[in-house]
Amino acid sequence: MQKTPAELAEYVKAAAREIGFDLVGIAPAVQPTGWSRFLSWLSQGFAGEMQYIPRREAAYAHPQGVMETARSVIMVALNYGTVDPVAAGERTEIQAQASAIPARVAQYAWGPDDYHDYLKARLQQLAAALHSVCPTMRTRCVVDTAPLLERDFARLAGLGWFGKNTMLIHKQRGSFLLLGAVLTDAEIAPDAPHLTSHCGTCTRCLDACPTDAFPEPGVLDARRCIAYLTIELKGSIPEALRTGIGNWVFGCDICQDVCPWNRKSPRSVDPVVQPRDDLNPVDARELLLLPDDELKRRFSTSPLARPGPVGLKRNAAIVLGNARHPAAISTLVHGLQHADPVVRGSCAWALGQFRQESARVALMQRQSIEDNAEVLAELANALDHLATETSQETT
Repeated sequence: MQKTPAELAEYVKAAAREIGFDLVGIAPAVQPTGWSRFLSWLSQGFAGEMQYIPRREAAYAHPQGVMETARSVIMVALNYGTVDPVAAGERTEIQAQASAIPARVAQYAWGPDDYHDYLKARLQQLAAALHSVCPTMRTRCVVDTAPLLERDFARLAGLGWFGKNTMLIHKQRGSFLLLGAVLTDAEIAPDAPHLTSHCGTCTRCLDACPTDAFPEPGVLDARRCIAYLTIELKGSIPEALRTGIGNWVFGCDICQDVCPWNRKSPRSVDPVVQPRDDLNPVDARELLLLPDDELKRRFSTSPLARPGPVGLKRNAAIVLGNARHPAAISTLVHGLQHADPVVRGSCAWALGQFRQESARVALMQRQSIEDNAEVLAELANALDHLATETSQETT
């Protein structure tokens, strides 16, 4: 006997929880409520180099841009927060005392596998469960790669509100949430949308951002976001933003770490999100020293594969420059020999943060043989910076 839309909704929610999702809700396949806001965001250039977004602009207008026959959007969320936000920072400090130079990785990337893979597998399980009760139903699973405004549909499905840091926040589960969707041509009874915000006058997320990536509450300029700079940006990180990177080598959790709603959220025990020992934190020196092919192999199943060896080594160099630990100098000198000019230029900048004579000598030696104009500019700027600091010390 065919299930009614209400019965289908009840079945979907039970199946999603049994599969391992922490939250599930149903939204109608309509134009997302944030469509005009999305267009404004694009028009201001806030997407930066992520040109795959404006290229598919029209498809974001409706779920039917992803699946022509879509009538319902099943939204699910998986909690990936495995440690208290404060504890994440404390562990980094402890590691700094014990070994080399630790760099932080965003929590969503701590696990052994890429979240796209395990979320997609679970979504396919959910789709299979739906097909078992409605064999003629069509479905499409979406994890972050299709032109779907997932956060908008999560809010429409009642899963939370948008924080001032643009993250979806749930009262009990916080914002350390991975979102996924199953589009279907079946009519499933929708949930009530989450229409209220519970951020009040709090601006901790905005105040804590070291690169001022929020021009106003609820608006993110990706071009200034540490996550974008360390993952999506392919060239050199703008010099004015490098110190703001701090010790983040991949992604950033600052605006979530300071959110009061995450202090109350439960820690996940799901095995797919438990951290690898070498990612919480990761050794910045090792990242820069490892051969590129070894770096590829080490992170082949991890989100850290996205920026590639050049991106990771660029980020590691910035972290080492910000750390200003003398032990980093020899590592950065090694990085000056890298085949890619982005890595060499980042190492040059980083060496310019040290006042040791060995850093100045290494910069001058590289300057004498360098043939790339951008790297030569980085070397000259680094030497000028050292000269200025030395001059200020002697006056």
